[in-house]
Amino acid sequence: MLIRRTKGWEIPESKATSESHFLNRRAMVRAMGLGAASLALPGQLMAQDKAADPSAGLYPAKRNDKYGVPTPMTAEKLATTYNNFYEFGTDKSIWRDAQKLEVRPWTIKVGGMVEKPFEIGIDDLLAKVQLEERVYRFRCVETWSMIVPWSGFPVRSLVELCKPLGSAKFMVMKTLSRPSVMREQRDLLYPWPYTEGLAMDEAMNDLAFIATGLYGKPLPKQNGAPLRLMAPWKYGFKNVKSIVSVEFTDKKPKTFWEGLQSSEYGFWANVNPEVAHPRWSQATEKPLGSDQRIPTLLYNGYAEFVAGLYANRKAEKLFM
Repeated sequence: MLIRRTKGWEIPESKATSESHFLNRRAMVRAMGLGAASLALPGQLMAQDKAADPSAGLYPAKRNDKYGVPTPMTAEKLATTYNNFYEFGTDKSIWRDAQKLEVRPWTIKVGGMVEKPFEIGIDDLLAKVQLEERVYRFRCVETWSMIVPWSGFPVRSLVELCKPLGSAKFMVMKTLSRPSVMREQRDLLYPWPYTEGLAMDEAMNDLAFIATGLYGKPLPKQNGAPLRLMAPWKYGFKNVKSIVSVEFTDKKPKTFWEGLQSSEYGFWANVNPEVAHPRWSQATEKPLGSDQRIPTLLYNGYAEFVAGLYANRKAEKLFM
């Protein structure tokens, strides 16, 4: 007899904790008079981190509006307290646990099909790129969404720094592995470390972005500090957090969610309201802070920038 263990991500949208219920629960806990330390606001924690973060003076970065400025902007408090970061847990309220993550020193290892493998510290990397701010839509496969101002630099800049060989076809990125802090990594049924990737033409597309900041400040730990991918035309699970490894290969990588459930979470993961998830519709989404659902846009509203990438890939499962 097959005994199947249900994972935290295997829930229908209808059973997910609503944002309003989650926020009301926090208010109730405060009313009960629990310890102030456990109730510290994320903004207070980020202010503490900012004093010790050598990159703090780089923010806010100059705004780049070339890719649009969608509205309404999601409140910072919501975007920094309602998060998926499965290394810390399977619910949305992981921001407190994420504060345990130390983001200095932080080294990114570059390897695979490159001219010369190397390692680089996060602050040395930041000194080699030009930071800017972009306001992007973010669409989770679970059908919630947000609009936030990311700071960072184009993925193209990182690729050029890495100097991949012309034969490389994919860029693979991996999250830090530190089970002593990231407690869900102790569960060996998950294919850790979290691995994601882009085809090289996706990585070189102008829209692809490496985020290092949020709301004009260094990136909060719960949002993927100190650097994460932001490919806004794809579902959120593609946007690997807390990157420590960048590799180039000529073979399409097996990504984290593919390894868990390939029939539901594919490599391309482009947003399409007409292609349902096997367990729920993708036609609409619920913005954080709103009680209303709104229509989801093809490629999350970025078709003019990225649709051409897939003209010759129509045989692929592009929207799952």
